[in-house]
Amino acid sequence: MARIYLLVFAAGFSSLGVELTAARLLAPFFGTSTLVWANVIGLTLLYLSVGYWLGGRIADRWPTPRVLGSVVLLAAASVAVLPFATRPLLTLATEAFADISAGVLIGSFVAVLLAFAVPITALGAVAPWAIRLSVTAVEEAGRISGRLYALSTVGSLLGTFVSVLVLVPWIGTRRTLLVFALILAAAALPLLPRATLIVPAAIALLLLVPEQGVKAAPGDQIVWEGESAYQFVQVVDDEQGERVLRLNEGWATHSIKVGPSGLVGGYWDRAACLPAAIGRPRDGRLAVLGNAGGTTAVQYARFWPTWRVDGVEIDPTVTEVGYRFLGMSEARLTVHEADARPWLEASDDRFDGIIVDAYHQPYIPFHLVTKEFFELVRNRLNPGGAVTINVGSPPGYSEALDRIAQTMATAFPVVVQSQVNDFNTIVTGYRDSGTADGAVARLAAAPAPLTTICQQVGRNEVRIMPTSNPLTDDHAPVEWLTDSALFAYLRDGAPGAK
Repeated sequence: MARIYLLVFAAGFSSLGVELTAARLLAPFFGTSTLVWANVIGLTLLYLSVGYWLGGRIADRWPTPRVLGSVVLLAAASVAVLPFATRPLLTLATEAFADISAGVLIGSFVAVLLAFAVPITALGAVAPWAIRLSVTAVEEAGRISGRLYALSTVGSLLGTFVSVLVLVPWIGTRRTLLVFALILAAAALPLLPRATLIVPAAIALLLLVPEQGVKAAPGDQIVWEGESAYQFVQVVDDEQGERVLRLNEGWATHSIKVGPSGLVGGYWDRAACLPAAIGRPRDGRLAVLGNAGGTTAVQYARFWPTWRVDGVEIDPTVTEVGYRFLGMSEARLTVHEADARPWLEASDDRFDGIIVDAYHQPYIPFHLVTKEFFELVRNRLNPGGAVTINVGSPPGYSEALDRIAQTMATAFPVVVQSQVNDFNTIVTGYRDSGTADGAVARLAAAPAPLTTICQQVGRNEVRIMPTSNPLTDDHAPVEWLTDSALFAYLRDGAPGAK
Protein backbone atom coordinates (compact mmCIF):
# COMPACT_ATOMS: atom_id res chain seq x y z
CA MET A 1 0.00 0.00 0.00
CA ALA A 2 2.86 2.41 0.79
CA ARG A 3 4.19 1.97 -2.77
CA ILE A 4 0.81 2.98 -4.21
CA TYR A 5 0.57 6.00 -1.93
CA LEU A 6 4.06 7.12 -2.97
CA LEU A 7 3.11 6.76 -6.63
CA VAL A 8 -0.08 8.79 -6.20
CA PHE A 9 1.79 11.56 -4.41
CA ALA A 10 4.51 11.65 -7.09
CA ALA A 11 1.93 11.77 -9.88
CA GLY A 12 0.10 14.67 -8.22
CA PHE A 13 3.37 16.45 -7.50
CA SER A 14 4.50 16.13 -11.10
CA SER A 15 1.24 16.80 -12.96
CA LEU A 16 0.84 20.43 -11.83
CA GLY A 17 4.59 20.94 -11.85
CA VAL A 18 4.83 19.79 -15.47
CA GLU A 19 1.87 22.02 -16.40
CA LEU A 20 3.48 25.13 -14.92
CA THR A 21 6.87 24.26 -16.37
CA ALA A 22 5.21 23.77 -19.76
CA ALA A 23 4.09 27.38 -19.60
CA ARG A 24 7.69 28.39 -18.89
CA LEU A 25 8.85 26.28 -21.82
CA LEU A 26 6.49 28.23 -24.06
CA ALA A 27 7.19 31.68 -22.59
CA PRO A 28 10.43 32.48 -24.49
CA PHE A 29 8.61 31.83 -27.76
CA PHE A 30 4.92 32.63 -27.24
CA GLY A 31 4.88 34.85 -24.15
CA THR A 32 2.78 34.56 -21.01
CA SER A 33 -0.49 36.10 -22.07
CA THR A 34 -3.88 34.96 -20.81
CA LEU A 35 -4.36 33.21 -24.15
CA VAL A 36 -1.26 31.06 -23.60
CA TRP A 37 -2.25 30.23 -20.03
CA ALA A 38 -5.83 29.42 -21.10
CA ASN A 39 -4.51 26.91 -23.65
CA VAL A 40 -2.06 25.33 -21.21
CA ILE A 41 -4.61 25.01 -18.40
CA GLY A 42 -7.47 24.00 -20.68
CA LEU A 43 -5.55 21.25 -22.45
CA THR A 44 -4.07 20.02 -19.16
CA LEU A 45 -7.58 19.60 -17.76
CA LEU A 46 -8.62 17.84 -20.97
CA TYR A 47 -5.65 15.45 -20.79
CA LEU A 48 -6.30 14.75 -17.10
CA SER A 49 -9.98 14.05 -17.80
CA VAL A 50 -9.06 11.58 -20.54
CA GLY A 51 -6.56 10.03 -18.15
CA TYR A 52 -9.16 9.61 -15.41
CA TRP A 53 -11.49 7.88 -17.87
CA LEU A 54 -8.84 5.65 -19.41
CA GLY A 55 -7.31 4.86 -16.04
CA GLY A 56 -10.61 3.62 -14.67
CA ARG A 57 -11.31 1.45 -17.71
CA ILE A 58 -7.83 -0.04 -18.03
CA ALA A 59 -7.52 -0.63 -14.29
CA ASP A 60 -10.57 -2.91 -14.43
CA ARG A 61 -8.92 -4.91 -17.22
CA TRP A 62 -5.39 -5.02 -15.77
CA PRO A 63 -5.66 -4.43 -12.01
CA THR A 64 -1.98 -5.03 -11.30
CA PRO A 65 0.65 -2.73 -9.77
CA ARG A 66 3.11 -3.67 -12.50
CA VAL A 67 0.97 -2.30 -15.32
CA LEU A 68 0.32 0.90 -13.35
CA GLY A 69 4.05 1.29 -12.75
CA SER A 70 4.67 0.83 -16.48
CA VAL A 71 2.22 3.64 -17.29
CA VAL A 72 3.96 5.99 -14.83
CA LEU A 73 7.33 5.02 -16.29
CA LEU A 74 5.97 5.92 -19.74
CA ALA A 75 4.92 9.30 -18.33
CA ALA A 76 8.42 9.79 -16.89
CA ALA A 77 10.11 8.99 -20.21
CA SER A 78 7.80 11.28 -22.18
CA VAL A 79 8.37 14.17 -19.74
CA ALA A 80 12.13 13.65 -20.05
CA VAL A 81 12.13 13.94 -23.84
CA LEU A 82 9.81 16.95 -23.96
CA PRO A 83 12.39 19.76 -23.76
CA PHE A 84 14.48 18.06 -26.45
CA ALA A 85 11.66 16.96 -28.76
CA THR A 86 9.93 20.34 -28.71
CA ARG A 87 13.06 22.40 -29.45
CA PRO A 88 12.67 22.09 -33.28
CA LEU A 89 9.05 23.20 -33.00
CA LEU A 90 9.98 26.16 -30.83
CA THR A 91 12.71 27.10 -33.30
CA LEU A 92 10.03 27.17 -36.00
CA ALA A 93 8.06 29.53 -33.76
CA THR A 94 11.00 31.93 -33.59
CA GLU A 95 11.30 31.88 -37.37
CA ALA A 96 7.57 32.48 -37.67
CA PHE A 97 7.81 35.67 -35.61
CA ALA A 98 10.68 36.84 -37.79
CA ASP A 99 8.94 35.96 -41.06
CA ILE A 100 5.41 36.92 -39.95
CA SER A 101 4.11 33.43 -40.72
CA ALA A 102 0.86 32.78 -38.89
CA GLY A 103 0.58 29.17 -40.04
CA VAL A 104 3.97 28.14 -38.69
CA LEU A 105 3.45 30.10 -35.48
CA ILE A 106 0.06 28.60 -34.71
CA GLY A 107 1.14 25.15 -35.87
CA SER A 108 4.20 25.06 -33.65
CA PHE A 109 2.16 26.32 -30.69
CA VAL A 110 -0.44 23.58 -31.13
CA ALA A 111 2.21 20.92 -31.71
CA VAL A 112 4.04 21.79 -28.50
CA LEU A 113 0.82 21.65 -26.50
CA LEU A 114 -0.08 18.31 -28.07
CA ALA A 115 3.33 16.98 -27.03
CA PHE A 116 2.13 17.15 -23.41
CA ALA A 117 -0.82 14.85 -24.13
CA VAL A 118 1.00 11.59 -23.36
CA PRO A 119 2.55 12.44 -19.97
CA ILE A 120 -0.42 14.35 -18.56
CA THR A 121 -2.95 11.75 -19.72
CA ALA A 122 -0.82 8.98 -18.20
CA LEU A 123 -0.58 10.88 -14.91
CA GLY A 124 -4.35 11.38 -14.89
CA ALA A 125 -4.78 7.60 -15.01
CA VAL A 126 -2.90 7.08 -11.75
CA ALA A 127 -5.56 8.07 -9.19
CA PRO A 128 -8.47 5.87 -10.42
CA TRP A 129 -6.04 3.00 -11.03
CA ALA A 130 -4.63 3.35 -7.51
CA ILE A 131 -8.14 3.31 -6.05
CA ARG A 132 -8.90 0.11 -7.98
CA LEU A 133 -5.78 -1.53 -6.54
CA SER A 134 -6.30 -0.26 -2.98
CA VAL A 135 -9.98 -0.96 -2.38
CA THR A 136 -10.57 -4.51 -1.22
CA ALA A 137 -14.03 -4.03 0.28
CA VAL A 138 -16.94 -1.79 -0.74
CA GLU A 139 -17.34 -0.35 2.75
CA GLU A 140 -13.83 1.17 2.62
CA ALA A 141 -14.09 2.62 -0.91
CA GLY A 142 -15.01 6.14 0.20
CA ARG A 143 -12.32 6.35 2.86
CA ILE A 144 -9.52 5.08 0.61
CA SER A 145 -10.51 7.10 -2.46
CA GLY A 146 -10.75 10.25 -0.34
CA ARG A 147 -7.32 9.58 1.14
CA LEU A 148 -5.73 8.98 -2.26
CA TYR A 149 -7.28 12.07 -3.88
CA ALA A 150 -6.22 14.17 -0.88
CA LEU A 151 -2.68 12.81 -1.19
CA SER A 152 -2.65 13.59 -4.91
CA THR A 153 -3.92 17.12 -4.30
CA VAL A 154 -1.32 17.79 -1.60
CA GLY A 155 1.30 16.58 -4.07
CA SER A 156 -0.05 18.95 -6.72
CA LEU A 157 0.04 21.84 -4.25
CA LEU A 158 3.67 21.16 -3.37
CA GLY A 159 4.59 20.62 -7.03
CA THR A 160 3.15 24.02 -7.92
CA PHE A 161 5.26 25.96 -5.44
CA VAL A 162 8.41 23.86 -5.75
CA SER A 163 8.49 24.19 -9.54
CA VAL A 164 7.80 27.92 -9.73
CA LEU A 165 9.62 29.17 -6.65
CA VAL A 166 12.53 26.75 -6.41
CA LEU A 167 13.31 24.53 -9.38
CA VAL A 168 12.79 26.80 -12.40
CA PRO A 169 14.72 29.79 -10.96
CA TRP A 170 17.44 27.47 -9.63
CA ILE A 171 18.06 24.98 -12.46
CA GLY A 172 15.97 26.22 -15.39
CA THR A 173 13.01 24.85 -17.34
CA ARG A 174 14.69 21.90 -19.07
CA ARG A 175 16.26 20.46 -15.92
CA THR A 176 13.04 21.04 -13.96
CA LEU A 177 11.19 18.80 -16.40
CA LEU A 178 13.96 16.22 -16.05
CA VAL A 179 13.68 16.37 -12.24
CA PHE A 180 9.95 15.66 -12.47
CA ALA A 181 10.67 12.79 -14.85
CA LEU A 182 13.24 11.37 -12.42
CA ILE A 183 10.78 11.62 -9.50
CA LEU A 184 8.13 9.74 -11.50
CA ALA A 185 10.56 7.04 -12.60
CA ALA A 186 11.82 6.56 -9.03
CA ALA A 187 8.26 6.28 -7.70
CA ALA A 188 7.38 3.68 -10.32
CA LEU A 189 10.44 1.47 -9.68
CA PRO A 190 9.11 -0.37 -6.59
CA LEU A 191 6.29 -1.73 -8.78
CA LEU A 192 8.54 -2.84 -11.66
CA PRO A 193 11.30 -5.34 -12.46
CA ARG A 194 14.87 -4.34 -11.65
CA ALA A 195 15.72 -4.04 -15.37
CA THR A 196 13.65 -0.85 -15.57
CA LEU A 197 16.37 0.95 -13.58
CA ILE A 198 17.73 1.90 -16.99
CA VAL A 199 15.02 4.55 -17.39
CA PRO A 200 15.80 6.69 -14.29
CA ALA A 201 19.52 6.15 -14.99
CA ALA A 202 19.09 7.57 -18.50
CA ILE A 203 17.10 10.51 -17.15
CA ALA A 204 19.81 11.22 -14.59
CA LEU A 205 22.40 11.28 -17.40
CA LEU A 206 20.27 13.80 -19.31
CA LEU A 207 20.57 16.12 -16.30
CA LEU A 208 24.30 16.24 -16.99
CA VAL A 209 23.89 17.43 -20.59
CA PRO A 210 25.18 21.04 -20.72
CA GLU A 211 22.51 23.67 -21.15
CA GLN A 212 22.61 25.57 -24.44
CA GLY A 213 21.17 28.97 -25.20
CA VAL A 214 17.41 28.83 -25.37
CA LYS A 215 17.20 30.97 -28.48
CA ALA A 216 18.92 33.78 -30.28
CA ALA A 217 17.86 35.76 -33.31
CA PRO A 218 20.21 35.67 -36.31
CA GLY A 219 23.18 37.93 -35.64
CA ASP A 220 22.64 38.02 -31.87
CA GLN A 221 25.29 36.98 -29.37
CA ILE A 222 23.86 35.75 -26.06
CA VAL A 223 25.54 37.48 -23.12
CA TRP A 224 23.40 35.97 -20.38
CA GLU A 225 20.09 34.18 -20.10
CA GLY A 226 18.17 32.51 -17.35
CA GLU A 227 14.86 31.89 -15.65
CA SER A 228 13.53 34.08 -12.89
CA ALA A 229 10.48 33.44 -10.75
CA TYR A 230 8.54 35.62 -13.20
CA GLN A 231 9.88 35.12 -16.72
CA PHE A 232 12.60 34.13 -19.16
CA VAL A 233 15.35 36.80 -19.15
CA GLN A 234 17.94 37.27 -21.87
CA VAL A 235 20.71 39.83 -22.48
CA VAL A 236 22.19 39.85 -25.99
CA ASP A 237 24.54 41.87 -28.13
CA ASP A 238 22.46 42.33 -31.26
CA GLU A 239 23.59 42.65 -34.86
CA GLN A 240 23.60 46.46 -34.55
CA GLY A 241 26.18 46.17 -31.80
CA GLU A 242 23.77 47.18 -29.02
CA ARG A 243 23.41 45.35 -25.74
CA VAL A 244 19.72 44.77 -25.09
CA LEU A 245 17.40 43.10 -22.60
CA ARG A 246 14.67 40.80 -23.85
CA LEU A 247 11.98 39.00 -21.90
CA ASN A 248 9.93 35.91 -22.70
CA GLU A 249 9.10 35.73 -26.40
CA GLY A 250 11.47 38.59 -27.25
CA TRP A 251 8.85 40.51 -29.21
CA ALA A 252 10.20 43.74 -27.78
CA THR A 253 13.44 45.14 -26.41
CA HIS A 254 12.92 46.12 -22.76
CA SER A 255 16.21 47.92 -22.10
CA ILE A 256 19.26 49.08 -24.03
CA LYS A 257 22.67 49.81 -22.59
CA VAL A 258 23.19 53.57 -22.92
CA GLY A 259 26.20 54.54 -25.03
CA PRO A 260 28.40 57.65 -24.94
CA SER A 261 25.81 59.92 -26.59
CA GLY A 262 23.13 59.07 -24.06
CA LEU A 263 20.67 58.39 -26.88
CA VAL A 264 19.47 54.87 -27.62
CA GLY A 265 16.72 55.42 -30.17
CA GLY A 266 13.11 54.38 -29.83
CA TYR A 267 10.70 55.52 -27.16
CA TRP A 268 13.30 55.93 -24.38
CA ASP A 269 14.68 59.11 -26.00
CA ARG A 270 11.13 60.52 -26.23
CA ALA A 271 10.45 59.71 -22.58
CA ALA A 272 13.59 61.66 -21.69
CA CYS A 273 11.81 64.79 -22.98
CA LEU A 274 9.34 64.83 -20.08
CA PRO A 275 11.28 67.38 -17.91
CA ALA A 276 11.40 69.73 -20.90
CA ALA A 277 7.67 69.31 -21.54
CA ILE A 278 6.73 70.30 -17.98
CA GLY A 279 9.40 73.01 -17.73
CA ARG A 280 11.30 71.49 -14.81
CA PRO A 281 14.91 70.88 -15.86
CA ARG A 282 16.28 70.76 -12.29
CA ASP A 283 15.61 68.98 -9.01
CA GLY A 284 12.70 66.91 -10.21
CA ARG A 285 11.62 63.49 -9.00
CA LEU A 286 10.68 60.70 -11.38
CA ALA A 287 8.99 57.34 -10.81
CA VAL A 288 9.63 54.67 -13.45
CA LEU A 289 7.01 51.95 -13.17
CA GLY A 290 8.79 49.10 -14.91
CA ASN A 291 12.44 49.98 -14.45
CA ALA A 292 13.69 46.85 -16.26
CA GLY A 293 17.42 47.23 -16.97
CA GLY A 294 17.47 50.94 -16.12
CA THR A 295 17.70 52.60 -19.55
CA THR A 296 15.45 55.48 -18.56
CA ALA A 297 17.20 55.98 -15.21
CA VAL A 298 20.63 56.09 -16.86
CA GLN A 299 19.42 58.57 -19.47
CA TYR A 300 18.08 60.87 -16.77
CA ALA A 301 21.46 60.70 -15.03
CA ARG A 302 22.98 61.93 -18.29
CA PHE A 303 20.46 64.55 -19.41
CA TRP A 304 18.84 65.64 -16.12
CA PRO A 305 21.50 64.84 -13.48
CA THR A 306 19.72 66.62 -10.61
CA TRP A 307 16.56 64.54 -11.01
CA ARG A 308 16.09 61.66 -8.57
CA VAL A 309 14.63 58.44 -9.92
CA ASP A 310 12.57 55.78 -8.15
CA GLY A 311 12.58 52.65 -10.29
CA VAL A 312 9.91 50.04 -9.59
CA GLU A 313 10.73 46.56 -10.87
CA ILE A 314 8.97 43.41 -9.75
CA ASP A 315 11.66 40.99 -10.94
CA PRO A 316 14.93 41.07 -8.95
CA THR A 317 16.67 39.06 -11.66
CA VAL A 318 16.02 41.84 -14.17
CA THR A 319 17.43 44.37 -11.71
CA GLU A 320 20.51 42.20 -11.23
CA VAL A 321 21.23 41.95 -14.96
CA GLY A 322 20.65 45.70 -15.25
CA TYR A 323 23.50 46.32 -12.83
CA ARG A 324 25.73 43.55 -14.21
CA PHE A 325 25.35 44.03 -17.94
CA LEU A 326 23.46 47.25 -18.77
CA GLY A 327 25.28 49.97 -16.82
CA MET A 328 22.49 50.68 -14.35
CA SER A 329 24.96 51.64 -11.60
CA GLU A 330 25.45 54.94 -13.42
CA ALA A 331 21.91 56.07 -12.57
CA ARG A 332 20.86 58.22 -9.63
CA LEU A 333 18.38 55.53 -8.78
CA THR A 334 16.52 53.87 -5.91
CA VAL A 335 15.13 50.50 -6.95
CA HIS A 336 11.94 49.18 -5.36
CA GLU A 337 11.22 45.46 -5.79
CA ALA A 338 7.45 45.56 -6.12
CA ASP A 339 4.51 45.39 -8.47
CA ALA A 340 3.97 48.84 -9.95
CA ARG A 341 0.37 49.57 -9.00
CA PRO A 342 0.42 48.32 -5.38
CA TRP A 343 3.67 50.22 -4.85
CA LEU A 344 2.17 53.43 -6.18
CA GLU A 345 -0.97 52.89 -4.12
CA ALA A 346 1.05 52.49 -0.93
CA SER A 347 3.43 55.38 -1.63
CA ASP A 348 2.93 58.71 0.13
CA ASP A 349 5.44 60.42 -2.15
CA ARG A 350 4.63 62.82 -4.97
CA PHE A 351 6.46 62.98 -8.26
CA ASP A 352 7.04 65.55 -10.98
CA GLY A 353 7.00 62.86 -13.61
CA ILE A 354 5.86 59.25 -13.85
CA ILE A 355 6.87 56.94 -16.68
CA VAL A 356 4.87 53.75 -17.07
CA ASP A 357 6.94 51.15 -18.88
CA ALA A 358 5.73 47.98 -17.19
CA TYR A 359 4.01 46.73 -20.32
CA HIS A 360 5.53 43.43 -21.50
CA GLN A 361 5.09 44.29 -25.14
CA PRO A 362 3.02 43.44 -26.95
CA TYR A 363 0.97 42.39 -23.90
CA ILE A 364 -0.24 45.00 -21.45
CA PRO A 365 -1.26 44.21 -17.86
CA PHE A 366 -4.89 45.25 -17.74
CA HIS A 367 -4.62 46.78 -14.26
CA LEU A 368 -2.12 49.38 -15.59
CA VAL A 369 -4.41 50.81 -18.26
CA THR A 370 -7.68 51.37 -16.44
CA LYS A 371 -9.40 54.58 -15.44
CA GLU A 372 -8.82 53.76 -11.77
CA PHE A 373 -5.09 53.31 -12.37
CA PHE A 374 -4.74 56.60 -14.24
CA GLU A 375 -6.64 58.42 -11.49
CA LEU A 376 -4.16 56.96 -8.99
CA VAL A 377 -1.27 58.17 -11.16
CA ARG A 378 -2.70 61.70 -11.32
CA ASN A 379 -3.09 61.77 -7.55
CA ARG A 380 0.61 60.93 -7.14
CA LEU A 381 1.80 63.80 -9.35
CA ASN A 382 2.90 67.20 -8.07
CA PRO A 383 1.20 70.28 -9.57
CA GLY A 384 2.54 70.78 -13.08
CA GLY A 385 3.55 67.11 -13.36
CA ALA A 386 2.87 64.65 -16.16
CA VAL A 387 2.82 60.94 -16.89
CA THR A 388 4.21 59.29 -20.01
CA ILE A 389 3.46 55.75 -21.14
CA ASN A 390 4.77 53.69 -24.02
CA VAL A 391 2.16 51.62 -25.86
CA GLY A 392 3.08 49.09 -28.52
CA SER A 393 0.73 47.95 -31.26
CA PRO A 394 1.15 46.34 -34.68
CA PRO A 395 1.14 48.85 -37.57
CA GLY A 396 -2.38 49.65 -38.68
CA TYR A 397 -4.06 47.95 -35.70
CA SER A 398 -4.41 50.67 -33.10
CA GLU A 399 -7.59 49.72 -31.24
CA ALA A 400 -5.74 48.85 -28.01
CA LEU A 401 -3.69 52.07 -28.21
CA ASP A 402 -6.82 54.13 -28.87
CA ARG A 403 -8.72 52.62 -25.95
CA ILE A 404 -5.80 53.17 -23.56
CA ALA A 405 -5.20 56.78 -24.62
CA GLN A 406 -8.91 57.62 -24.46
CA THR A 407 -9.14 56.02 -21.02
CA MET A 408 -6.22 58.13 -19.82
CA ALA A 409 -8.07 61.19 -21.08
CA THR A 410 -10.90 60.47 -18.64
CA ALA A 411 -8.45 61.01 -15.74
CA PHE A 412 -6.27 63.85 -17.09
CA PRO A 413 -7.42 67.23 -18.44
CA VAL A 414 -5.00 67.06 -21.38
CA VAL A 415 -3.71 63.90 -23.07
CA VAL A 416 -1.58 63.85 -26.21
CA GLN A 417 0.07 61.05 -28.13
CA SER A 418 3.13 61.10 -30.37
CA GLN A 419 4.05 58.20 -32.64
CA VAL A 420 7.64 57.01 -32.26
CA ASN A 421 7.78 54.32 -34.96
CA ASP A 422 5.54 51.72 -36.59
CA PHE A 423 5.13 49.81 -33.32
CA ASN A 424 5.47 52.35 -30.50
CA THR A 425 3.53 55.43 -29.45
CA ILE A 426 4.19 57.75 -26.51
CA VAL A 427 1.07 58.91 -24.66
CA THR A 428 1.39 61.80 -22.18
CA GLY A 429 -1.14 62.99 -19.63
CA TYR A 430 -0.76 66.43 -17.99
CA ARG A 431 -2.00 66.88 -14.46
CA ASP A 432 -2.89 70.53 -15.16
CA SER A 433 -4.09 72.00 -18.43
CA GLY A 434 -1.96 75.11 -17.90
CA THR A 435 1.21 73.01 -18.04
CA ALA A 436 0.10 71.45 -21.29
CA ASP A 437 -0.50 74.83 -22.95
CA GLY A 438 3.18 75.71 -23.23
CA ALA A 439 4.54 72.16 -23.63
CA VAL A 440 5.21 72.31 -27.38
CA ALA A 441 7.26 75.51 -27.05
CA ARG A 442 9.26 74.07 -24.15
CA LEU A 443 9.93 70.88 -26.08
CA ALA A 444 11.26 72.93 -28.99
CA ALA A 445 13.75 74.59 -26.63
CA ALA A 446 15.03 71.33 -25.05
CA PRO A 447 18.80 71.21 -24.53
CA ALA A 448 21.12 69.22 -26.78
CA PRO A 449 21.34 66.38 -27.58
CA LEU A 450 17.59 66.06 -26.99
CA THR A 451 16.68 69.15 -29.01
CA THR A 452 15.71 67.51 -32.31
CA ILE A 453 14.02 64.57 -30.63
CA CYS A 454 11.90 66.72 -28.34
CA GLN A 455 10.97 69.00 -31.23
CA GLN A 456 9.70 65.94 -33.11
CA VAL A 457 7.66 64.90 -30.09
CA GLY A 458 5.99 68.32 -30.02
CA ARG A 459 5.37 68.42 -33.76
CA ASN A 460 3.83 64.93 -33.83
CA GLU A 461 1.51 65.41 -30.86
CA VAL A 462 -2.16 64.64 -31.36
CA ARG A 463 -4.76 65.63 -28.75
CA ILE A 464 -6.83 62.72 -27.42
CA MET A 465 -10.43 63.11 -26.33
CA PRO A 466 -11.95 61.10 -23.45
CA THR A 467 -14.20 58.15 -24.10
CA SER A 468 -17.59 57.40 -22.61
CA ASN A 469 -16.57 53.73 -22.39
CA PRO A 470 -13.20 53.68 -20.57
CA LEU A 471 -11.27 50.61 -19.58
CA THR A 472 -11.98 49.85 -15.92
CA ASP A 473 -10.75 47.46 -13.26
CA ASP A 474 -13.94 45.50 -13.86
CA HIS A 475 -13.71 45.37 -17.65
CA ALA A 476 -10.47 45.90 -19.55
CA PRO A 477 -10.16 43.37 -22.42
CA VAL A 478 -6.74 44.61 -23.52
CA GLU A 479 -5.27 41.15 -24.08
CA TRP A 480 -8.16 40.26 -26.36
CA LEU A 481 -7.59 43.47 -28.31
CA THR A 482 -3.86 42.74 -28.55
CA ASP A 483 -4.29 39.11 -29.55
CA SER A 484 -6.80 40.08 -32.26
CA ALA A 485 -4.44 42.71 -33.63
CA LEU A 486 -1.41 40.40 -33.56
CA PHE A 487 -3.25 37.59 -35.29
CA ALA A 488 -4.52 39.96 -37.99
CA TYR A 489 -1.02 41.40 -38.44
CA LEU A 490 0.60 37.96 -38.66
CA ARG A 491 -2.07 36.83 -41.10
CA ASP A 492 -2.38 39.88 -43.33
CA GLY A 493 0.56 42.14 -42.54
CA ALA A 494 0.15 45.90 -42.06
CA PRO A 495 -2.91 47.38 -43.81
CA GLY A 496 -1.89 48.73 -47.17
CA ALA A 497 1.36 46.74 -47.23
CA LYS A 498 2.26 44.98 -50.45
